[in-house]
Amino acid sequence: QVQLVESGGGLVQPGGSLRLSCAASGIAFSLYTMRWYRQVPGKQRELAASITSGGITNYADSVKGRFTISRDNAKNTVYLQMNSLKPEDTAVYYCKSEWKTSYWGQGTQVTVSS
Repeated sequence: QVQLVESGGGLVQPGGSLRLSCAASGIAFSLYTMRWYRQVPGKQRELAASITSGGITNYADSVKGRFTISRDNAKNTVYLQMNSLKPEDTAVYYCKSEWKTSYWGQGTQVTVSS
């Protein structure tokens, strides 16, 4: 059974930081490209960051220079370090694994507010 479990969301003030984690089980994690998406109610899910099996990263312009995606294949976990957070970063953040099949996590809420 495949599971992707996100954690680390919460409430943070503007300018603050959070680190999201996504722990995977039931897949050959090291073979998968891992992505972080985010979604605001009423809007389409937006790709924030990606990391390939080889460690190549890519970021949306809106998060470039503030967010860092990384992976630990020994722990089957992908991370999203989010710094200099802004109110517009408020969203539910989802991780997704992609290879021959794609899987989604259940999401974790990030709220940036004073």
